[in-house]
Amino acid sequence: MTIQYNIPTNLTLLRIALIPLLTVVFYLPWHYSNLACTLIFILAGITDWLDGYLARKMQLETTFGAFLDPVADKLMVAIVLVLIVQQQGSPYLAIPAAVIIGREITIASLREWMAEIGQRAKVKVSQLGKWKTTAQMAAIGMLLYRDDLFGIPINYCGYGLLYIAAVLTLWSMINYLSAALAVIREN
Repeated sequence: MTIQYNIPTNLTLLRIALIPLLTVVFYLPWHYSNLACTLIFILAGITDWLDGYLARKMQLETTFGAFLDPVADKLMVAIVLVLIVQQQGSPYLAIPAAVIIGREITIASLREWMAEIGQRAKVKVSQLGKWKTTAQMAAIGMLLYRDDLFGIPINYCGYGLLYIAAVLTLWSMINYLSAALAVIREN
């Protein structure tokens, strides 16, 4: 099998390359490192949207791109959540982060298994999953930024959104597991 490199795939690879950059900037003893990390994270989010849009619009969807895109997303989310939890050191942050990371591992494994038995479509991304991702990305951006903005306590807003994302994460995981259970019962 030949790996096809195209604009969407290169954008996904850029998103993966931004992870070590974000990590280094995160630990820099620089007053604006939180802002820089937030901007890097936003850039990664833009590449996530853009690679999917371009792949569909330009008909450049590939099996490698379909594999790599969710890997890049999960790597970015898991690594940044670990960085944030390490920095802020709160169980109130660690618990929803663990729920989100645990769900990502569980669903990735479930999708792989469902693909092996020819039932991948039963666990495709749902609207609920998109809401979860939106809440999660907004929460992570706020938690990276941390500082108040125009009198708004951004870090606390990030905590709140992370809990919303964790609830949506569990809800979507239950939906995916129910769909998989239905397949198991059929077989």
